[in-house]
Amino acid sequence: MVHVPAIQANNLTKDFGGQEAVSQVSLNIKQGEIYGFLGPNGAGKSTTIKMLVTLIEPTSGSVTILGHDAVDDADAVRLDIGVALQEAALDMSQKGIEFLKMQARLYGIRGRQVDERVEELRSLIDIGEALNQPIKSYSGGMKRRLDVAAALIHNPKILFLDEPTTGLDPVSRAKVWQEVRRLNKQLGMTIFLTTQYLEEADQLADRIGIIDKGSIVAEGTPTELKRRSGKDQIVVTAPTQPVAVLKLLGKIKGISKVDQHDGEIVLSSSHGSAAIARVAIELEKQKVPIQQLTLRETSLDDVFLEYTGNRLDAKQGAVS
Repeated sequence: MVHVPAIQANNLTKDFGGQEAVSQVSLNIKQGEIYGFLGPNGAGKSTTIKMLVTLIEPTSGSVTILGHDAVDDADAVRLDIGVALQEAALDMSQKGIEFLKMQARLYGIRGRQVDERVEELRSLIDIGEALNQPIKSYSGGMKRRLDVAAALIHNPKILFLDEPTTGLDPVSRAKVWQEVRRLNKQLGMTIFLTTQYLEEADQLADRIGIIDKGSIVAEGTPTELKRRSGKDQIVVTAPTQPVAVLKLLGKIKGISKVDQHDGEIVLSSSHGSAAIARVAIELEKQKVPIQQLTLRETSLDDVFLEYTGNRLDAKQGAVS
């Protein structure tokens, strides 16, 4: 049985006053996939997600959500998707349960089904009795989870999460991660995740797309992207570092570069975990006394830097 893609964008472009915010973006996201969408501020992330969820129309190109055209069949698309944008539109004077019931009615859910759906979500998002309290009393993490619950009220097939953990403390962030995994694994829900936290994308996403200056510059699984970058580093701390030894280390299979600075030998490799044993054996053979031998594997931060020229500050969620 052939499944239509959950999200398919073909040459998606958005022009604002003669300036392209998004240019020729194409995506093919399978049903049941968690897709992480990364990019510097102003790269086109928000514009792209707004086109995908029918909030704005593209200048050119097309978007289909589960086979429905996002422009011509927008109503059908909205029934299939749940959207939790970065700024949650919550009424602080309402109780959590009142807010969810209102959202249910907006989607045409009526009668006893409203209460049944709210009870399902109470356990799913781990809010519990706090649903009966005013939203103004909620922590940031609770507000975020309530916003996700509202996006889930009509049992969508696809959930769009726009920076769901920005500004949350580590405990609240971990709870959101847990809920994202559970929605995906238990319900088979497709999740499109934009995030400023590289660790979040690494931990959650099946595949990642990086957008910069309005275009997709890299796409693949976290492992594929890190291998493609090929910047694992093996760091050797040793009191003596003969030049002859450096030359020998440079000839080891898997080592692409050898640097020497501040009492350390830094070896670059595309597969550091495989090369580090060979390095240790060669150093032992050459009788070089090793104080420390460590491996720093390629991170998504390295990948992001390579493709965008920027690093993301995970504490601030901002480009530096």
